[in-house]
Amino acid sequence: MGFLDILLGRTRPAPPDLDQLFALPSAAVTVQAAAGFTPTGQGSVCFTTVEGTAFAQIRQDVTDLLNADTERARASVEFSRDAYGYSWLLSRREPGDLTALVGDLHAVNTALEGSGFGPQLLCSLVGFADPQGQRFALVYLYKRGTFYPFAPLPGERRDNALELRVRAVLADDLRVEPDLSRWFPVWGAPGL
Repeated sequence: MGFLDILLGRTRPAPPDLDQLFALPSAAVTVQAAAGFTPTGQGSVCFTTVEGTAFAQIRQDVTDLLNADTERARASVEFSRDAYGYSWLLSRREPGDLTALVGDLHAVNTALEGSGFGPQLLCSLVGFADPQGQRFALVYLYKRGTFYPFAPLPGERRDNALELRVRAVLADDLRVEPDLSRWFPVWGAPGL
């Protein structure tokens, strides 16, 4: 941070800490005990779409890496693009295997970051559901290094009460995003 940054009150954002993703399995235990939600076995990584051979190669490398896992017999990896032009990689695992799912998401983020595509990474998410079918996702903001819950309802509405309840439950388990204006909706996100 330079002298001018200090004088003008500018701060640098905290560097991403992908290891924060490894806190999700213990957070899932807390969410299950306190709110009755369990992991769905689906998680995804969102990134700005990049064209070109370098990105096509890293995409193929990531797919090969995740598909090479011999335990993925009942799992799958899919790429898609949403209506806003962002790319998503969806990984599916058995619902009880959140540790492996988090490993997948971490591997994808690390591969993209290590290949120079870190600035294109936006977020990662892991889906949860309760026995009545209510769903939410824990979203990891790559550039902020924080999590927030996103609970969609039909008609592009949000269940704000559930989001705030999950935030309160996870305050001691995850680095939760304190600025609610950064709790962006991820409508139609794969894995949700």
